[in-house]
Amino acid sequence: MKQKDIALIAIIVLISAIFSLIVSKAIFASPKNRQQPVEVVQPITADFPQPDSKYFNDKAIDPTRTITIGQNANPDPFSGSKP
Repeated sequence: MKQKDIALIAIIVLISAIFSLIVSKAIFASPKNRQQPVEVVQPITADFPQPDSKYFNDKAIDPTRTITIGQNANPDPFSGSKP
């Protein structure tokens, strides 16, 4: 290539870079495109309201407590041995 060809290619690259920069700023980075409305979330609190008595019976048996009926003769029921 000749010296003039290299200079011409450099000028074309420079002009196309400036043109693409101007076009991209006009299309992609407009101020209205940078604004995004977001939903505001309420903060989480440690307060927990009492459940409705229609659905929650406070006089019911607590299913989280262990219920033992009678004496258990075998302390290790899964060992395979009988008492």
